[in-house]
Amino acid sequence: MSMEPAVLIRFDSDASVYQPGDVLAGHYVVERFEADPIRSVEVSVLWHTQGKGDEDMAVHEFWSRNAADLCPIDLRHPEQFVTKLPNSPLSYEGRLIKLHWCVRVRVFLQNGKELFGERKFQLGSVPSLKRLAAE
Repeated sequence: MSMEPAVLIRFDSDASVYQPGDVLAGHYVVERFEADPIRSVEVSVLWHTQGKGDEDMAVHEFWSRNAADLCPIDLRHPEQFVTKLPNSPLSYEGRLIKLHWCVRVRVFLQNGKELFGERKFQLGSVPSLKRLAAE
C-alpha cells in the first residue's frame, strides 16, 4: 500500500506566538516522495481572513525555485526559509472574522500534479472575545 507524498513544514522555534519583528525560521520537506521530476516550488508567508464577507489575503514573503535553477530540486532533503515578521496585521479570532498567518508550500510536478502544505502560526497577542468577556 503506497502512501501519498506529504509536505511537512517545521518551525525552528517552539514558540506558539510570534511578535511583530520576530524572525520566523524553519524548513520544509516532502515525505514519502519518490523523486518525481519537480517543475517548481513556491513558499509563501502570508495572512488570510476567514468569516463573514469577502475573504482577503496578502503575501508577506515569497520564494520560488524552478527546474531551470542551477541545481535540481530534491525535496527529500530539508529546504530552509527565514523572514522577519511585519508589524501588522495581527492574528485575530473574532466572532465575525478571523485573521490567520501561515507558511504555505506548493510543489508543482512535471506530470501536472501539485503537492501542498500549510502551517499556521500566531502573530501578536490580540485578546480573544471569550477572554475579554470573562474579564
